[in-house]
Amino acid sequence: MRMVTGFMSIQAQTDPILLFAAWFEEAKASEPKDANAMALATASPDGQPAVRMVLLKGFDVTGFVFYTNLESQKGRELAINPKAALCLHWKSLGRQVRIEGTVEPVLPEEADEYFASRPRDSRIGAWASQQSRPLAGRFDLEKAVAHYAAKYALGHVPRPPYWSGFRIRPARIEFWQDRPFRLHDRLVFVRSGEAAWTTEKLYP
Repeated sequence: MRMVTGFMSIQAQTDPILLFAAWFEEAKASEPKDANAMALATASPDGQPAVRMVLLKGFDVTGFVFYTNLESQKGRELAINPKAALCLHWKSLGRQVRIEGTVEPVLPEEADEYFASRPRDSRIGAWASQQSRPLAGRFDLEKAVAHYAAKYALGHVPRPPYWSGFRIRPARIEFWQDRPFRLHDRLVFVRSGEAAWTTEKLYP
């Protein structure tokens, strides 16, 4: 049975993950590119926020997963302050989902499986890029790519020890639906720990 996703049906939902799954499927059919693109917000130890786009690579009842260089700015910030916020915006549908929660590393076998599924050039690039650190010139990056392409010219390209993923365990998920005259629909799901989700409607 197809899940109806108008706001009247949203109010009847008790599981935000199922609702997200329904919206995500519609977004994949509607968005011209990267329906899984999401803004990721982290904060430095002194509270300075930073935001950038990443790709959602998986989600289920345990949370929302993305992958990165652990030595990047976001990786370093999450190691110190394991809290984050996500925002997915699907302009073609007039919808937005905001997610807030705590962050934990994915299991090594999860990271291995996803890394192995990436194109070979992307796996080489993960070895070559010192993500977020100063780059003197493009030649230095190209030289590093050539080095690792030669090193792993044949066979398996292993996952770098500094490359893995994070899972955001949601404590708050807000669904936003565009409506005429800026009278948008907003519904928030909130929970603490493993408690049941509670819902609340918000003014636009």
